[in-house]
Amino acid sequence: MLRIGLLTSGGDCQALNATMRGIVKTLENNCKDGLEIYGFEDGYQGLIYSRFRVMTPHDFSGILTRGGTILGTSRTPFKMLDTPEADGVEKVPAMVQTYHKLRLDCLFMLGGNGSTKTANRLAQEGLNVIALPKTIDNDTWGTERTFGFSSAVEVATECIDNIHTTASSHGRVFVIEIMGHKVGWIPLYAGVAGGADVILIPEIPFEMKNVISTIERRMERGSRFTIVAVAEGAISKEDAKLSKKEYKKKLAERTSPSIVYDIAREIEATTGRETRVAIPGHTQRGGEPDAQDRVFATQCGAEAALGCLAGEYGYMISQIGGKMTRTPLGEVAGKLKYVDPECDLIREAKALGISFGDE
Repeated sequence: MLRIGLLTSGGDCQALNATMRGIVKTLENNCKDGLEIYGFEDGYQGLIYSRFRVMTPHDFSGILTRGGTILGTSRTPFKMLDTPEADGVEKVPAMVQTYHKLRLDCLFMLGGNGSTKTANRLAQEGLNVIALPKTIDNDTWGTERTFGFSSAVEVATECIDNIHTTASSHGRVFVIEIMGHKVGWIPLYAGVAGGADVILIPEIPFEMKNVISTIERRMERGSRFTIVAVAEGAISKEDAKLSKKEYKKKLAERTSPSIVYDIAREIEATTGRETRVAIPGHTQRGGEPDAQDRVFATQCGAEAALGCLAGEYGYMISQIGGKMTRTPLGEVAGKLKYVDPECDLIREAKALGISFGDE
């Protein structure tokens, strides 16, 4: 009898259910000795407190197109892993105890960077763990793709598409906040796909004078509107020179809700052009997974299951060079995959006339 555990950790995304379906269907079709499935509720919290559901393959039928996660999710920050819970429970020993109590053969963890660090810690504790790369941000080291990214880009792009019509009708500048605190993959791809005129991402510090000049050039050419796509973590060249402590202090003293409001205010004051802010927010995590995410999530699930059946553990499923592979957790944990400011897409976007605020 093969006994497996499943959990989804961190922020949700559109293809978590599709991935779990891929795992279970592959195991069901290839495991000859029977299968027991334990679904842990609300991420690592379910593993800590032994909150789980005994599930069957039927529970994973019909969920390929369903967004979110049927198991629920939560965040258990890695930096707090050795800090006891409010009730005194020690997290790591409790998770190890639950794993052994259920006599699990493998724990499948669907999560992003912080969750993968915890998975690596559990592997170091001797548990058989396989991680699968979930994050809309596409910032997980060791894989070219993460499931959730394509669907989030689709939502953000649709937002930009819809803003175009109202921006054009009223002759406005729209500043659109796109998810991405530390990396700019979503705003970069959605900005290019949606025809944004300015794209600001954390990896390329900007100067407002360059943003303003782009808008003014468009006005001079007769353009009635400008679309500015801004990552949540976009940063000015001035702020990029600050120490981490100084920058955190400045953020704490900010009176506006986020940087997009500061950018919009300065654009309107300098250009005299009516400027509005649009924030799609958590809609970027919601809805059904798109076709690309369904395929990639299914691939991840199948590859993870095949690895389990082969008795191989301690890695994250990855896609490199278009091929599915396995990357050791120790090589993945604690690393972020940033946008390369010299990458082809940015070079090509600049050739199109898209400004990144750096020149």
